Amino acid sequence: MSNADHASPDKAAEAFAPPAAGGLLTPKELRTITEEHEREVARKAAEEEKRRQEEHDALRDAFLHQHIRADARDRFTRAVRIAAENGLRELQLLHFPSSYCSDGGRAINNFEPDWPRSLTGYAREIHEAYEANLRPLGYRLEAAILNYPGGMPGDVGLFLRW
Repeated sequence: MSNADHASPDKAAEAFAPPAAGGLLTPKELRTITEEHEREVARKAAEEEKRRQEEHDALRDAFLHQHIRADARDRFTRAVRIAAENGLRELQLLHFPSSYCSDGGRAINNFEPDWPRSLTGYAREIHEAYEANLRPLGYRLEAAILNYPGGMPGDVGLFLRW
């Protein structure tokens, strides 16, 4: 091999030298690019978390202010009839996050007899309607924690049994 086949050290240095119109990025410029990227990722994550929180707040507000529909008696009668015709002895009336309970679902999780006192919003209204209309007929209303994400009470289910 001749010397012509190998670039001289001066030629190699020239290959990496920044050209007049920009050149290679410096480590400082690369850190700036990385930091801008990290800020953008953090901004998007914050926006997504804000959106999730707003959605959660809207759902909770709807739960707290929802009311039993005017046609509930007819819908209820159809639902329990269909359940019984299918051999069932219970119907899940409602499920909601345990965080909607005034105690985070603690009383339900511990099978405390006064668990209905922890209900809020629509769940409380369902319980009041049960007490006024269904309990005297022999129905039972029971609550259960349905799941335990991260080891903590998750969703609550209200079950009507006959």
